[in-house]
Amino acid sequence: MWVPSDDEIRALHERHAPTADAFDLVYTHCRIVWRIAEQLLTRDGAPVVDVGLVRAGCLLHDIGVYRLYDATGTLDHANYIRHGVLGHELLRDAGLPEPVCRFCSRHTGVGITRADVAGQRLPIPPGDYVAETEEERLVMYADKFHSKSTPPKFVSAAAYTVAVRRFGEDKAERFAAMVRRYGEPDFDAIG
Repeated sequence: MWVPSDDEIRALHERHAPTADAFDLVYTHCRIVWRIAEQLLTRDGAPVVDVGLVRAGCLLHDIGVYRLYDATGTLDHANYIRHGVLGHELLRDAGLPEPVCRFCSRHTGVGITRADVAGQRLPIPPGDYVAETEEERLVMYADKFHSKSTPPKFVSAAAYTVAVRRFGEDKAERFAAMVRRYGEPDFDAIG
């Protein structure tokens, strides 16, 4: 399976970013998520994964955010939940293989189920958007530790647990299981 190179991934970001600020925010976040995942993969007991696929997944998982900017460069926060499906479509339309596209639609929260879509009336097609492969789970997990807020910041496991709990205790428990499985990143080593 073809997995895009770092240069090809950067070119995709540059092509779809509506502004230089949007590019800087999203692409930098994706690079930080890769550094987090890379660090987690160097630990004893780390899962055996396709590292190139994880790298590509980290670097592309948020590319759909660009489709939420309007002509003035303002981000549509109200529809942010759609960025995963939008990214999946963007990468599919660009000819990327389905396993690469799936990182976009499978990384939000700790997974969005069909029941979540219906129960929360989410503006995305009905379906399960849950990480299924070890690579998808690792990208989803690494993403939880960095926020594109203003200013961007690292997020501790404790802080993310509080945030995800508002969607249900089952979500907090799912995240806690990932913390036990992968451990927590060392933000000082990531910089």
